[in-house]
Amino acid sequence: MSGTKAPGFDHYIGIDYSGAKTPTSSLKGLRAYMADRTSPPVEVYPPPSPPKYWTRRGIAVWLVEQLSEDRPTIVGIDHGFSFPLRYFEAHRLPLDWPAFLDDFQRHWTRGPGTLLHTLHC
Repeated sequence: MSGTKAPGFDHYIGIDYSGAKTPTSSLKGLRAYMADRTSPPVEVYPPPSPPKYWTRRGIAVWLVEQLSEDRPTIVGIDHGFSFPLRYFEAHRLPLDWPAFLDDFQRHWTRGPGTLLHTLHC
């Protein structure tokens, strides 16, 4: 027995999140990366379309598609030092991490459409 533990996930996604501008703005700084148990991370590019770079809405749609697949997946999002303050304001939340996580979990469990609405604020 080797003492190394098998990875807990089949699919790994990392997102470098740029929250500037609007949910439909094409942003050079918005990037997605994906790996699995046997492959190193590779950058995932947006589908061919007039916007050259990912949009926040496009990333959200793509992420919902990825998470709807039946495989254990973990997602890491680098979104700077804070989740957008507009989210806290729109949902009348205190500036408190546990309150944010509770609220976000309630929205996420209602379905993917809610996530898109949440990111739109």
